[in-house]
Amino acid sequence: MREICIAGSVIAAGLVIATASPVTAQTAVHPAAEVTVVKPETAGFSSQRLDRLHALIQQEVDQKQLAGAVTLLARHGKVVDYRTYGSRDLATGAPMTKDVIFRDYSMTKPVTGVAMMILYEQGKWLPSDPIAKYIPEFAQLKVFQGVDANGKMILVDPDHPPTMRELMSHSAGFSYGSGKTVVDAMYHDQKVMDSANLQEMIGKLATIPLNYQPGKGWTYSVSMDIEGYIVEKLSGQSLPDFMRDQIFVPLEMKDAGFFVPQEKRARFATNYHADEQGQVAPGPPPGSRAMEFATQPTMPSGGGGLVATAEDYYRFAQMLGNGGELEGKRILAPATVKLMTSNHLPANLLTGEFGIGQHIMRPGFGYGFNCAVVFDPAEAALPDGKGTFFWDGAAGTWFWVDPTNDIVFVAMIQRMGGRDNHSLEYRSHATVYQALVEPSK
Repeated sequence: MREICIAGSVIAAGLVIATASPVTAQTAVHPAAEVTVVKPETAGFSSQRLDRLHALIQQEVDQKQLAGAVTLLARHGKVVDYRTYGSRDLATGAPMTKDVIFRDYSMTKPVTGVAMMILYEQGKWLPSDPIAKYIPEFAQLKVFQGVDANGKMILVDPDHPPTMRELMSHSAGFSYGSGKTVVDAMYHDQKVMDSANLQEMIGKLATIPLNYQPGKGWTYSVSMDIEGYIVEKLSGQSLPDFMRDQIFVPLEMKDAGFFVPQEKRARFATNYHADEQGQVAPGPPPGSRAMEFATQPTMPSGGGGLVATAEDYYRFAQMLGNGGELEGKRILAPATVKLMTSNHLPANLLTGEFGIGQHIMRPGFGYGFNCAVVFDPAEAALPDGKGTFFWDGAAGTWFWVDPTNDIVFVAMIQRMGGRDNHSLEYRSHATVYQALVEPSK
């Protein structure tokens, strides 16, 4: 997450204040049944060739690029590979285990997308609606159009009010403040992501102009935090309560939430960053805000606030892979999942000009509602099946769902920054698909 002008915004997505709040108990459900792992050959994979995936991850651990990892691969709803690597904590030598809890950071975004789509199914919003219909404070938003000879911002009216579709596809004009524009500086000056609560965040954003005309650019942004506010407003519940009741409990995501309670802290992975030599060092990168995830936040981040185990996130991803249902619990209709995971960016934004890190919006590779979408794998030069959707997080976690090949993959690590977080993600796609030797099986 370094090469693009909006570099660093994924980290910004997760680094928000986590202060105490009396609302919302942590997720309380009965333990999910132990995952059964079937032989890879029963689902078209080669066990021998999957060793290349294992070697790829283990090499990162051996070279001290990672402390540890958990990977989970499933096809046709059956787990065919489920591995742990390395340590949960290097200082103590505690081994990585399958019940370790990870910081999801921006992998929160697809979960917030599902929360929004649940409300969409209730008829509470439409993609074509102006955002200001639900956030009146945004009715007077202006658009930044450069600075005059005196260095004063030139502001103009938007060509059209930014829409919910643009909000959910990062094309409305919001930012994380990670760029170098005058507008980005305002995000820092107003400490948008340090707000005491979501209402305060909205009040600050209402005073900051959009970076560009709605629909005319793509910038990784606070959009999903804005969605979290909309979820609260449309549902009448806090974002943690809504996700707990509508997603975590039905899907038996037993450790998912916005904080790790005391009784689970021993299972919380230590966070690391990449030092100048690329090796892991304790804590987040210097100069970034540490999140303790110790108490329910007063400003729950729909863009980067969740924690979960690999299994928790697998259950969420498999639900999407199943068209909105898992083990008899339906969260969304198949048509709604399709709407969420289809590309919503016009061709003029798919030019290679926009992106975040190695995720470049280009022919065949776009963005849906809260997730990236590979709608033409050959054009995108990727091995995934058509319609694959995915995202990742600042601490290196990633997942993808491939509806064409009926594959779900989840990987959890805890390393912020470094030169190959996304490279490792894309190399994992290569090592998984080279092992799919009988795709028709």
